[in-house]
Amino acid sequence: MTDQTSTPTDGTAEIPAAARAHTEDLGAFVAASPSSYHAAAEAARRAQEAGFTRLAEDAAWEITAGGRYVVVRDGSVIAFTVPAGAGPTTPYVIVGAHTDSPGFKLKPRSTSQGPGGWWQAGVEVYGGPLLSSWLDRELELAGRLVTLDGTEHLVRTGPLLRIPQLAIHLDRGVNDNGLTLDKQRHTQPVWGLGDARGADLLAELAADAGVDPATVGGYDAVLVDTQPARAFGAGRALFACPRLDNLLSTHAGLTALLRRASGGAAGTSVEMFAAFDHEEIGSASRSGAAGPFLEEVLRRVSAALGAQEEDRARAFAASLHVSSDVGHAVHPNYAERHDPANRPVAGGGPILKINANQRYATDAHGAAAWAAACAAAGVPTQEFVSNNALPCGSTIGPISATRLGIRTVDVGVPILSMHSARELTAVVDPWYLARAMEAVLAG
Repeated sequence: MTDQTSTPTDGTAEIPAAARAHTEDLGAFVAASPSSYHAAAEAARRAQEAGFTRLAEDAAWEITAGGRYVVVRDGSVIAFTVPAGAGPTTPYVIVGAHTDSPGFKLKPRSTSQGPGGWWQAGVEVYGGPLLSSWLDRELELAGRLVTLDGTEHLVRTGPLLRIPQLAIHLDRGVNDNGLTLDKQRHTQPVWGLGDARGADLLAELAADAGVDPATVGGYDAVLVDTQPARAFGAGRALFACPRLDNLLSTHAGLTALLRRASGGAAGTSVEMFAAFDHEEIGSASRSGAAGPFLEEVLRRVSAALGAQEEDRARAFAASLHVSSDVGHAVHPNYAERHDPANRPVAGGGPILKINANQRYATDAHGAAAWAAACAAAGVPTQEFVSNNALPCGSTIGPISATRLGIRTVDVGVPILSMHSARELTAVVDPWYLARAMEAVLAG
């Protein structure tokens, strides 16, 4: 994203320069975060640059009132500040998100010889991507390599692969009958030509990581769209970007916490940002929201503040978790797919996500807390509820609420093209979300 203009000339509403700066930084954050591991590392880097102390999970923690800390577990990250007057019953206010996005993950035995002399890569579908959106894009591999000595190396290749679509001449009815993709046969990318006996995709990854391929003991690598983020449209009010689900919320939560810390704000709660891996596949992992990561961090912080079990229970009862994930803006070409009364629009501010069947964790108290935060921040807000005839998605909110018993409210930003390789939002909405999160942390 390169646009710096804050005043359009075509009659559309002026976009504040602060909103453009925030969304440009979001684009930079996404560019630095091609995988969940990169996202966690980038969040930790930014926190450490802002004066946060990095904690290692296998070391004793020295946490003191007035301190700032950050801890990473695989592709998840938690950062927090402790108020100067913190004690055993000090509550927590948490802004949560997730770092992973739907797409494709590299399989073992990843290099193969395809028909016609093409080198192909073996990939597995991760989560629920909109498969057709991944066709005919220059893709890279990104993730981590772990060498036999246990050392982890973050890696990205740059443009290397492409999933080619079948020409219309060989599928004349595709525009009338729709495109159907077999997840095994039709999604394997090409990445070279010729005799594949000398081809080794893992060796390519190792070379980009600067390690000997023979020393690689394991890897977690995903396909990534390489097209950069961009503001466009009338008044450059629209923002297209890969992985908005859910790096948009990850960036907003991190930005809110760091702004609070840099401003020297003196709150009365432990202010925390938590972003988890594996939300797109159910969150059931050691670094997912259904795993123990957040609870273990909370217990260790409470213990450092002198809390016994009774104190910790009191602190949790007075705490709040605002879980943020993107939601659906009304699609102009499919308006009937949305609730007829609750119709979030792009540029209208963040959304409060509500579901009677607890696919979202919002209740009346959580809704009131969110409304108060948006009012304090001067941010517009709107409601989202699904059309009754369509299934409702879910996110980390109900999972963490079930695990911890902390009151949770689900929010987000309205977007189009959710789970596409490239998603769409309004330039102002990520900025609105970050401001609202900052007000949440302020209490």
